[in-house]
Amino acid sequence: MALVKRNWLERWSPAQVLIFTFAFLIICGSVLLSLPIASREEPLGYLDALFTATSAVCVTGLVVVDTLTQFTTFGQVVIITLIQFGGLGLMTMATMMAVMLGRRISFRNRLIMQEALNQFSLEGMVRLTKAVGMLTFLLEGLGAIILTVRFLPDFGWPTALWYGVFHSISAFCNAGFDLMGGFRNLAPYLTDWTVNLVVMTLIISGGLGFSVLAEVWQRRFGKEKRRLSLHARLVLLITAILIIVGTSFILIVEWNKALGGLSVEHKVLAAMFQAVSPRTAGFSTLPLDSLHSATVLMMIVLMFIGASPGSTGGGVKTTTFGALMALVVSSVRGHDEVRLFGRHLPDDIVKRAVAIITISITLVLTVTMIISLSDGLPLLSVLFEATSAFGTVGLSLGITHMLTPLARVVIIFTMFAGRVGPLSLALALAYDRVNARIRYPEERIIVG
Repeated sequence: MALVKRNWLERWSPAQVLIFTFAFLIICGSVLLSLPIASREEPLGYLDALFTATSAVCVTGLVVVDTLTQFTTFGQVVIITLIQFGGLGLMTMATMMAVMLGRRISFRNRLIMQEALNQFSLEGMVRLTKAVGMLTFLLEGLGAIILTVRFLPDFGWPTALWYGVFHSISAFCNAGFDLMGGFRNLAPYLTDWTVNLVVMTLIISGGLGFSVLAEVWQRRFGKEKRRLSLHARLVLLITAILIIVGTSFILIVEWNKALGGLSVEHKVLAAMFQAVSPRTAGFSTLPLDSLHSATVLMMIVLMFIGASPGSTGGGVKTTTFGALMALVVSSVRGHDEVRLFGRHLPDDIVKRAVAIITISITLVLTVTMIISLSDGLPLLSVLFEATSAFGTVGLSLGITHMLTPLARVVIIFTMFAGRVGPLSLALALAYDRVNARIRYPEERIIVG
């Protein structure tokens, strides 16, 4: 029996194992959240429990019930545990514990970790896993301490500590779950520098990707000052550009509208926070329904691009977007190869980027059409919701709790696809890969 079980598991590819672990976490979480002990009053229906568990494991933040008023401390602990395991990945957490216990990591587990952390090779996988654990708990711990001290005057010691831990983990894992109540998110702290800066720092850190964090840490604090890789430079550049462009756009469009009643420095703070948050975090300090439609469209673009590979965030990823832009620029300039920072990108990387973006656009538009047909809600709000689910962001224009059961199931699938990656999901479900090396005759078509 043990032999059959082992062979059955070993037939799965690393991508299939990762998808199974996410699904396993979601099912376990949904069962726990549907228990009477998890709710303050009436137990949560299973569909809503499944929705909440999926949102937590996929670090999205879309909710159909208010996290503070619906769930007991037990339910909130379940949610933050799902967020932590979902943000890092069950296999990553298991490998980290094995490393701490001094156990040997098998070759197959290294392959799974390579898939989970989006790495090029197996070299240094255990070392990277150690760095992931250290950086994660260091940043989350520092964030929790600072937020606890800030929340202390507002909530008192026990509650402030719990709120500090909960929001620190939620921010670093780019989850967007909050305990402020009344679906207010972080609106009470719109002008609070401490909360805004700590949460933004955690969001950006969690969204850069663990390999990039490790490279930056090594370059800043390590003995060997190594040159940053092309991947790390691209991630840092695009992240900076998106934050600057997003902040500037919100300031220009919302200066006398959503930001109208704030001082200049608080306008900049609020605009920057709302530009950082769509990068798959899901926190908000401004009422999103007060934003101009142009700002909403800009946020949809930011949510679609998302975070970076190997991070706690979703979306098509910054490097995918960068590869596509490099392809466009190289094509316009007439280059035979895709060039970037004095290097040329391999064809398989460019093809993967195009495939990811094509599948992602198709998925978001399909989900938008299905929900529009079934629920009859405003198109822009539905597109925003679908993109938020795919990018595992969690921002909403206030329609999540209005969704019909069919629409909720569609959003559940979209969050799951966004977390594991649309291309990874497609490859994991593919049956025939034997003919991948067969080459067919070449023939041209007319495009453009």
